[in-house]
Amino acid sequence: MRSVKRIRTSFRSLTPVKHGAVAAAMPQTSLYRDCRWYSVSHLSVKERIDKKRSAALLGGGQQRIDAQHKKGKLTARERVELLLDPESFVESDMFVEHRCSDFGMEQDRNKFAGDSVVTGHGRINGRLVYVFSQIMDQAMMVGAPVIGLNDSGGARIQEGVESLAGYADIFLRNVMASGVVPQISLIMGPCAGGAVYSPALTDFTFMVKQSSCTFVGHHRPFETTKAYDMLDIIHAIVDESDFFEIMPNYAKTSWWDSPHERTHCCLDINSSVKGARFVRFCDAFNIPIITFVDVPGFLPGTAQEYGGIIRHGAKLLYAFAEATVPKITIITRKAYGGAYDVMSSKHLRGDMNYAWPTAEVAVMGAKGAVQIIFRGKENQAEAEAEYVEKFANPFPAAVRGFVDDIIEPATTRKKICRDLEVLASKKQINPWKKHANIPL
Repeated sequence: MRSVKRIRTSFRSLTPVKHGAVAAAMPQTSLYRDCRWYSVSHLSVKERIDKKRSAALLGGGQQRIDAQHKKGKLTARERVELLLDPESFVESDMFVEHRCSDFGMEQDRNKFAGDSVVTGHGRINGRLVYVFSQIMDQAMMVGAPVIGLNDSGGARIQEGVESLAGYADIFLRNVMASGVVPQISLIMGPCAGGAVYSPALTDFTFMVKQSSCTFVGHHRPFETTKAYDMLDIIHAIVDESDFFEIMPNYAKTSWWDSPHERTHCCLDINSSVKGARFVRFCDAFNIPIITFVDVPGFLPGTAQEYGGIIRHGAKLLYAFAEATVPKITIITRKAYGGAYDVMSSKHLRGDMNYAWPTAEVAVMGAKGAVQIIFRGKENQAEAEAEYVEKFANPFPAAVRGFVDDIIEPATTRKKICRDLEVLASKKQINPWKKHANIPL
């Protein structure tokens, strides 16, 4: 609550934004007068709308609201109302629901209007602001600040790659808006997994003492463990196996070479920084970026968390998102969680994204996912097999257009050569800004 009050105070010193004329809203009496022709079926639709709107205002239900209050915390809408000027909040996308049908998620008890996210715009001391993610495009068009209030346990595992895509769409907007409009994050509770990278990309982040925390995540079991050397793949792709590795003795979990090849096995602090600098170098001198992906996630552990893996990982994400050079990505095996998003995914404006038949794009490995989804239930082995069938293959990403094709490894060099020729004339422009505000 103190963080919210500080944000409100900071807006008092800012000159209110002047806006163009807006047509007056139709009075409610006129609305009903002009709708006398409604039939019984139309009235039933209105009743459904009213019922759905009432349910949306309750979020996850009164029981969850009471549980939140018992912890001394406010609900999302209560926080928004406290932050904004009275009666100034205009909500967007109140009726949105998830479309996941796996692992029982299609049942009504697992669906909530608004899908656990509150978005819209309002005013703080008379100045227009936008409150949270999907409306960031609109905020950039009108030049209004964006404020995000975060209280999230991370990606919805049952949705698989779709939840990762949603996060990455937000990350890209964070990067595009950087230096264009101010971005402020308030972390009001836990902020875990992929959710941490949006606040890390914003200009200012505020946390609540004793109730807020940010972390990448716990240890994720690595299933497909057959060993292979990524360097062998690189040597088979580049001309005459001529591979010059950059900084070979630093951040050995990754390989970077000149002029345009890049690949990775595991993301930690050092490899994120090393990679971000290399990607930005390539972009500065208009050198295409080719990314080979086998990433089981960010390296877990307290040493990495306290060392700043969130901030440093965000640098690599930022570098890929802002790069306008040709970007080609090949997922050879694992692409899990936020690491999938970061590694030049289609959502970060990758030009051509391929998957080998061995590729796996998911929130996490099968063992870890099943332990969370089916905690305390029997038939864990059966559930794990179902998860592997659904997610431990390239099809979930391919059917959603997140990879352009599933290719045989032997055709990789041919595909890359063809794409580089096509993309040689690529022109992409980022929003104008004096300069961006990468999380240094």
